[in-house]
Amino acid sequence: MPFILLLAAVLALSPLDGVAGEKDIVDVKELAGSWRGWVTREEGQEGATMIVSSDGSYRALTTAGASTEGKFYLQDGQLRYRSSRTTGAASLSEDQGTTRLTMMPADPKYRTGRAEYERVKQ
Repeated sequence: MPFILLLAAVLALSPLDGVAGEKDIVDVKELAGSWRGWVTREEGQEGATMIVSSDGSYRALTTAGASTEGKFYLQDGQLRYRSSRTTGAASLSEDQGTTRLTMMPADPKYRTGRAEYERVKQ
């Protein structure tokens, strides 16, 4: 019985591999590449693809043909973005080898909302 209690305590106190965690960004170059996911638009959620350049600029295109351009930047250590439609915060997380990029508008316009992308592995 003491062994089980010890094992439970060790597991409870040790970090778990594979648990999603926010990743700190030190340079927007880390975002460069292709991303695939979904965006929230007035009509609802749609699939989208986004290409990010090494300078942080990006272009996203939905499956319905809507597009937006913008740029990621760091402000006071926080990842942010400004697009042709909105501005807001972004975050990067990793979970079991999958990198996710989440974008949340500060003041949604055109009934836009959260967007979530996964890095396309090449």
